[in-house]
Amino acid sequence: MAKKNKHTSALHEKDGVSDPEITNISHINKFKQKRKAQPNAQSLTQDIISGDITALSRAITLVESTNPTHYKKASEIIKQCLKYANNSTRIGITGVPGVGKSTFIEAFGEYLTSQGKKVAVLAVDPSSSVTKGSILGDKTRMEALVNNSNAFIRPSASGNSLGGVARKTREAIILCEAAGFDTIIIETVGVGQSETAVHSMVDFFLLLKLARAGDELQGIKRGIIEMADAIAINKADGDNIKAAKLAKVEFNRALHLYPEKTSGWTPKVTLCSALQKEGIDSIWEIISNYIAQTKTNGYFEHKRLEQHKFWLTQTIEEQLKQRFFNHEVIKKALATQLQLIEDNKTTPFAAAEYLLSLEKDL
Repeated sequence: MAKKNKHTSALHEKDGVSDPEITNISHINKFKQKRKAQPNAQSLTQDIISGDITALSRAITLVESTNPTHYKKASEIIKQCLKYANNSTRIGITGVPGVGKSTFIEAFGEYLTSQGKKVAVLAVDPSSSVTKGSILGDKTRMEALVNNSNAFIRPSASGNSLGGVARKTREAIILCEAAGFDTIIIETVGVGQSETAVHSMVDFFLLLKLARAGDELQGIKRGIIEMADAIAINKADGDNIKAAKLAKVEFNRALHLYPEKTSGWTPKVTLCSALQKEGIDSIWEIISNYIAQTKTNGYFEHKRLEQHKFWLTQTIEEQLKQRFFNHEVIKKALATQLQLIEDNKTTPFAAAEYLLSLEKDL
């Protein structure tokens, strides 16, 4: 009788190919060390000036960080980049959610790059008030622009910033300008509170609107129109063209209710379809005319100087706030006062007064 084979199952495991012996451990270790090594401020600055997008992204990450070490390094980079900044056209774009800001910015960015411009988009994504997280999906929504070699898109979480303007957007503008981008676009969340902050850091303020959205008069109430240098009624295509033309008439009437701007510029209303890429060239013509007029009458430089003054006070406020809440004595006292408020043993006003009194002795 033949001897029975012990491997009777069709599911038995056969001997496979043995794992190759790793013969270059030292090379792998060196690669890991190189990945961990972070360039210093001088090196990053030089790379940014030479147009290195990776270095620019790293620097913006340092700027947005709340780590004190990162803050110091970021400050050095900003200081070194300042001499290469202030050489771009800064455009703020806002509008209610659903107006088509991302679609418009992609079409606008593609048009500008086709004209030889280098475009940086600083897009602010809303942060959840519950989870504190952000989707940061602008790179997904602007797929064509992402793959454009003359464009740079940086989505940032709005965090606790008013209306969704990232806390360090101003510094990011300087870094992008130093990297050679001549057109900076700042997109806001569009919740009705960020317009003042955006207006304080851009040369031209564009408001996107929709026809038949029922917000023509609401826009007047909010005072957003008063800040706008131009209003573009988006999605003016198909069956919506007639309504868009009527909305244009309404907004033109509304603009006449406001006093003349100190810039001497008369705000314009125009139609566009970001989806169909129509009217984009007209918007750029309006912006170019505005820049030319304000540079001629001196308002452009005046506004930049006013922005610098505003940035000064804002930076002081931010640093004072950061130093206050990061101090160990304040951290402990704040935790105690929060517990006392929870136990109904003090009031928010009394707790604030106590904490501020501690700050005087620090």
